[in-house]
Amino acid sequence: MKPRALVTRLLPPAVMDRLRRETALALEPADRVLTPAELIAAIAPCDALLPSVTETIDAAVIGAAPQLRVIANFGVGFNHIDVAAATARRIFVTNTPGVLTETTADIAFGLLIAAGRRFSEGERLARSGQWAGWGPLQLLGHDIAGATLGLVGFGRIGRAMARRARGFGMRVIYCGRSRLPADVERDLGVEHRERDALLDESDFVSLHVAYTPETHHLIDQGALARMKPTAVLVNTSRGAVVDESALVQALRQGTIAAAGLDVFEREPRMEPGLAGLPNCVLLPHLGSATIGTRTRMGMMAVDNLLAACRGERPPNCVNAVVPG
Repeated sequence: MKPRALVTRLLPPAVMDRLRRETALALEPADRVLTPAELIAAIAPCDALLPSVTETIDAAVIGAAPQLRVIANFGVGFNHIDVAAATARRIFVTNTPGVLTETTADIAFGLLIAAGRRFSEGERLARSGQWAGWGPLQLLGHDIAGATLGLVGFGRIGRAMARRARGFGMRVIYCGRSRLPADVERDLGVEHRERDALLDESDFVSLHVAYTPETHHLIDQGALARMKPTAVLVNTSRGAVVDESALVQALRQGTIAAAGLDVFEREPRMEPGLAGLPNCVLLPHLGSATIGTRTRMGMMAVDNLLAACRGERPPNCVNAVVPG
């Protein structure tokens, strides 16, 4: 029999076609977030759950599904899932690593350029009808070529950023959980720094860390104060890695020059005042938003889901559950 699956959001057409063929959908998903009550009611008879980052999968949701075998997350980050509660019930939790590396790095580097060169301010001026023509001091930004890029976190996406930066003639420094061997650093064209030294030295700081209790508000008032007043902060990791209230104050006061954000601490809500700041480029969580990438993410999530329902360990399992 086909596994009974709850898919919480409408996914790309090829993914939905496969789900309709290979699973019994508990309900036809829509392009909206299920309420907690709807989620709990719909999951009760299900073997599998395919959520996305917009749902909180807590112990109450997990407890409402006595037959649940897998939570196949659509996305890399899984801090919205109570992994401990799932593990206690021997439920696999999976994610979709790797497939969104290049797409997310594209967004991060685009934000770096847009914030550094003041694209959003320029576009608003051009559309406003108030532009009086070229001027030698108009919207002066910061050079990309020759600047120092500091990468906080140096996993797949951090390394993809380093490759892009080298193409723009940037100098790249990084910090991470561990330092790379010297020969690998040479091959990648990067230099290691401790976090505080990286913040002191960088013209652009781009965040590529997983969200954990240790990285909550990693960039806080103190970290922002260490950065150059000409520096630009880019965040495409998780919103709560940055203390959004402290960032608003830093941008208002000129502690740093600009920021480019694709994620927010309490999204879709933003810290009051953030949306009105001219020196902040804001995107609505577009990091993996291409047809190809979202389709590959969906197919990987379905692979994980079906493997677990066959009694196998899914290929992208993030918790310690043994099949059987």
